[in-house]
Amino acid sequence: MTGPVLVTGADGFIGSHLVETLLEQGREVRALALYNSFGSTGWLETIPKELRGGLEIVLGDIRDRSCVVGAAKGTSAILHLAALIAIPYSYRAPESYIDTNVTGTLNVLEAARLWETERVVCTSTSEIYGTAQFVPITEEHPVNPQSPYAASKAAADHLALSYEKSFSMPVAVLRPFNTYGPRQSARAVIPTIITQLARGAKEIRLGATSPTRDFTFVRDTANGFVAAMGADAAIGRVTNIGSGFEISVGETAAAIGRVMGRNVEIVSDEVRMRPDASEVERLFAGVSAAEDILGWAPEHGGREGFDRGLEKTIEWFTDPGNLARYPEGYQV
Repeated sequence: MTGPVLVTGADGFIGSHLVETLLEQGREVRALALYNSFGSTGWLETIPKELRGGLEIVLGDIRDRSCVVGAAKGTSAILHLAALIAIPYSYRAPESYIDTNVTGTLNVLEAARLWETERVVCTSTSEIYGTAQFVPITEEHPVNPQSPYAASKAAADHLALSYEKSFSMPVAVLRPFNTYGPRQSARAVIPTIITQLARGAKEIRLGATSPTRDFTFVRDTANGFVAAMGADAAIGRVTNIGSGFEISVGETAAAIGRVMGRNVEIVSDEVRMRPDASEVERLFAGVSAAEDILGWAPEHGGREGFDRGLEKTIEWFTDPGNLARYPEGYQV
C-alpha cells in the first residue's frame, strides 16, 4: 500500500489516536473530520506538530456520498471509524444513527468500490452481542442488539460483509470492546468517574454498577486497526479486539479511587440508567482470533494492564488543561 490511508471519524477519540499511530509509523494520512462552522478539527488539534507533515485534514460529512467519494480518491486503504456512538442519545434520535452508521458505511463501501481501494476496515462494537450468553465472547457469539445504537452497528457490519461476498471487496470488520483512554468523551464511564473525582466530588453519580466490561486501552485498539489493515486473513470476517479481562463498573470506580487516593461513594443516577431490557450485563472478549489472524495482542491486557492504562488515563484527565475541555455535568 503506497497511497495515503483515509481515516473517517478522525477527529474523535479512537480516530485521533489511530491517526497519531499511523503518523508515528511514517504513513501518510488523510483525516476526514466532521464539518462544523467553527472550523474545529476536534482531537486532531492535539496531534504533535512534528507529526503533521504527513497529515491532510478534510472537513466533510460521512452521510454525504460525494464528500466520501472525494475523500477516498487516491487512498490505498480506508479505516472507517465515523459513527454516532452515544447509547443514551440513540434512544432519543434513532434515525440519526441509521443515517450516520448505516448510510455512512454504505457511502464508504461505494467509494471504495469505485476507486478499487486495496483495503477497507469497518468498525463494529461489542454492544451488538448484547449480554454475554457465554464467555469469553468469541466471534461466533449470537448477535443480539439491545439498543438502537447497537442495531445500527449490526446493520452496518452485515452490509460491509455483504460487499465482500457480493463484489469481492477486501473488507474486514474489527469489533472493539470498551475502549478507554485519554480524549474519551465524559459520557463514558471511566472519564465520568475520573472527572467527577478530579473536581472534588464527594459522591460519584453513575448508572448501573453491576454490569461487567472488557476495557481496552485506546492505543491497543489503534494497533488493532493497523494490524487489520495489513492482514489478508481478516478479509470477509469479524475480529474481536479486547483485553481478555472483565471488571464491573463498581469495581472500576473503586480502582480509579485507589489510584487517585480518593474514597468513592456511588450514587445511583436515573439519567444514566438504560431501560432494563436494554442494559448489557456482561461483556468479556475472546481475542484468540485477533492473535491468530492479526498477530495482535493487547499491551494493556489483564488486570495488571488495566491498572497501567488507568494510570495513564487518570494522568491525562487530571491535567488542568485537559480537564477544562470537559464541561462539568456534560454526559452525552
